[in-house]
Amino acid sequence: MNELLLVVTIAGERVALPAAAVESVVELDTLIPVPRAAPHVAGLSALRSRVLTVIDCKRSLELGESDRSDGIREAAVVDFDGHHYALIVDLVEDVVEALSDATPVRAAMGAGWERVCGGMVDTETGPLLLVDVAALIAGTAEAKAA
Repeated sequence: MNELLLVVTIAGERVALPAAAVESVVELDTLIPVPRAAPHVAGLSALRSRVLTVIDCKRSLELGESDRSDGIREAAVVDFDGHHYALIVDLVEDVVEALSDATPVRAAMGAGWERVCGGMVDTETGPLLLVDVAALIAGTAEAKAA
């Protein structure tokens, strides 16, 4: 409890990322494609002399592709296993405090959401799905096999 959460929207759903895992929130305007990368890897970008592997969260969840029509993407930057990733989200909303520990979700959510689900947490704005950042970065079973 008392964990801080970054509230974001992915595929139209308000969810929470553990704020401790998030280094910064950025807008990405340049994205370099990576040939033969897993489908949920949108490409590479740079931030303060660091290379970021950019993960399309919507594709990681097998819910289509993030809208890139305006060329700017909001992203949460995380450091996982010594590598920096930018997680593309629809919207970054706020930082809130968890009012409960994560509890199991007792409803069908779809395979992608179930794969990244870290449980439900209560917040002052209502319950939110806590997203497992590592599972989001890993992508689908097909992406792991590729």
